[in-house]
Amino acid sequence: MVSGQAPETLARPTSQRPYALSISRIRNTDRSAWVQLLKFCIVGASGYVVNLVVFYLMMHSLGTDYIIAAVGAFFVAWLSNFVLNRQWTFPRRGKSPVLQAIKYLIVSLIGLAVNLAILWAIVHVGSDTLVAQAIAIVLVTPITFMLTRSWAFR
Repeated sequence: MVSGQAPETLARPTSQRPYALSISRIRNTDRSAWVQLLKFCIVGASGYVVNLVVFYLMMHSLGTDYIIAAVGAFFVAWLSNFVLNRQWTFPRRGKSPVLQAIKYLIVSLIGLAVNLAILWAIVHVGSDTLVAQAIAIVLVTPITFMLTRSWAFR
């Protein structure tokens, strides 16, 4: 214990990072940020359905390998999500749609790489491919939201 300090003051941090995630920061987030998160989740849910339907159709109608089906499903869902997010979730007038599309594609490709790694791991422990893809998408969503909000549509 540091001489002269009460024990309760040692337990409190002396400084906080300005962007640290904390309960008080989450509580104090303005209503528009929560609305934006809700919209992102709705768009994501529609993309989730699009992704799974395309994934299923590519595998079962076309006989495509599950990794190739995941990539094809990704691109179809990406296009749908980009249009909806740009128009509804993150509308920024005056921003170049081409630049936003490039940034969103980069974010989405990062998400795809993580998705494929998770998908591969879950399939190789014995899971059904459709279940594995559904789990992988859910796990990747927080990463893509943070990058989309902070960089792609900024």
